[in-house]
Order: sequence, then C-alpha cells, then structure tokens
Amino acid sequence: MADTREDMQMDMQEIEQETSPSDVFMAPSIHKPDILTGKSYSHFSPIPSQIADDMSKECVLGVDEAGRGPVLGPMVYALLYLPIELQQSLLADTHHFNDSKVLTPQVRSSLMRKLCTRDTDLHASCGWATRLLSARDISANMLAPNQYNLNAQAMDATIALIKEVLAKGVNVKEIYIDTIGRPETYQKKLERIWPTIQITVAKKADSLYPVVSAASVCAKVTRDAALDVCYEPYQTSTENEDAVATDAKGEIVWGSGYPSDARTSTWLKANMDPVFGWGSECRFSWSTAKELLEGKNADVNVEWPAEDDGNGLRMTDFFKGEDGDELVDWFGMRVTEEMEVF
Repeated sequence: MADTREDMQMDMQEIEQETSPSDVFMAPSIHKPDILTGKSYSHFSPIPSQIADDMSKECVLGVDEAGRGPVLGPMVYALLYLPIELQQSLLADTHHFNDSKVLTPQVRSSLMRKLCTRDTDLHASCGWATRLLSARDISANMLAPNQYNLNAQAMDATIALIKEVLAKGVNVKEIYIDTIGRPETYQKKLERIWPTIQITVAKKADSLYPVVSAASVCAKVTRDAALDVCYEPYQTSTENEDAVATDAKGEIVWGSGYPSDARTSTWLKANMDPVFGWGSECRFSWSTAKELLEGKNADVNVEWPAEDDGNGLRMTDFFKGEDGDELVDWFGMRVTEEMEVF
C-alpha cells in the first residue's frame, strides 16, 4: 500500500498533535499483552447506569477512528453512546468535546479519564467501545492473496462494534459516523443492515456531531496509549541507546508514527533488522517500510523463486510413472497382487 498524500503532507503542528504524550491516560481499553503480541481486539465499557436503569431509553451513537495513516501502531475505531437528549448539553456545552485533532493531548486524556471514572456525569451517562486493529494484522490482511483492504477492515470494525452494542440491548435510535470514502455509499450499506435506525454518515462528522467528537477522543487516547505500549520493548533495550532515547520533552523518539514525521523515519532506519524489518508495531505493507527493506540502500536483497518456471508441471505429476500409472510399487509388491498370508 502507498502512504496517502494527506498523511505525507502533514505540517509540523499536525505532527505535534498526533504525537503520543509521555503522560497519556492508560484507559481500560489498553490490553497490554494483546498489544505487545500484535493481536487485534475489542473493548466494551459497562452499560452506564442511566441507561442500564431503563433499557428502553432512546440513545444516540457516534463512531470515529484514529491512526488510519501511520506506519507505526494500530488503527483504533471507537464508538460512544448516551441518551439522545444529553448529546448537546453534556458533551458539547458542559465538557466541550470536539474533534480530537483540535484538542490538546492533556485535554483528551482528561476527558477520557472522566469517562472512565465512577461518580462522574460522563461515566453515568456514556457507554463506549473500541476496536484496535494491530499494525501486524492490518498489513497481513492487505497483503493476503485475497486482499482485505483498509477500507473493508475499517467498515467491518465499525459494524462489529455497533452490532455488539445493539446485542447488549441498548436502544440506539440515531447513529452518526465519520465517513470512509463516499458518505452516501457507506450510509446506504449501513441502512441495509439497520433499516429502522436513523443513520448519518458525513465528512468531518467529528466536528459536526458531539457524539462523534466524543468517540474520536476515545479512539485517539486509546491509540496514543497503545503506541506508548508498543514502544516499551525498545525503552528497555540497551542494544541501541541512541535510537531509543527520548527527546527534550520526554517524548519517544519515533514521534507520531506518521511517514512524514522525521523522527519516525529516523527511528525506522535506526531500528530495522535487514531481513525481518521491525516488530508487530510496524505496518510492513506501507510503502515507507517496504522501500526501506527493498530499496537501493537495503543491506540484504531477497530474491523470491518464480511462481511459474514454464514447464507446466504440477505437484501431482511427481506421483506418476512415465507410462502415467501411479507409482503403487514404490515399496514391495503391487497392492493388487495376491499374497499368501502366513
């Protein structure tokens, strides 16, 4: 896969916003063993008390993602739901949720902490869930013989999260989603799955609908924390101290994980195994990674045997004799020959 032009053209301010802070909140959606082994997984918060006490209460649900373009770390899809009448008053007016990209890392972590802390109005009213797609699984799926592209993976993650919330009995009446590709195409597909729910798919939904803004915070904080976890094995390594040092702000040196971030590209070059590349934190299907492994300056060149050598032979041809008969007499007599039993 080629890195998208949008990701390649990030300015310094955007790169700084996308960089995981050293003090990011470790939400319950962070499952360290799964992250460190490159496993994809889902996390669901308990149904909030205001909904659990009356499951007939009508709810609104929003979905957004974080980490679509980076070469390092997972992509995270998140949803958040709450009673319809609270979307504007609680999320926008009281707690000032907004598109996660315009909130500082500290504000994002603070909002996520409130969502996860008992005896807060956000915890009592809002349920949320995340689907973490690991870098390893994203790339393996994209490079599989039957290619499973990133849009399809993202759409399936969204659908799976919503289905699970509905299966828990939450009475969702409205769904708002930040689009993947063309909004109208995506919306029609979802409307065929849930024809009785009002569904809106829109560009920049995270800045238009407070419930999507809140979902974007859940996704971004989870991705930032997951990226921090991915770096832990390198922080404890002593093999390359220069490559794993932190900068003046205490931030990890691979920066945001985006291809256009100089810290990321520097880290990739300094920590690349010439044969195996990197660990499960790297999307090895991204052009940034592939070019480092296969480019002119690569230390090791790998030549794969041709799939078709032109002789037309099949594997089964090796189990036939010259006359076309099966080699039934490799060992002892032919199986059809009568034998005296002693």
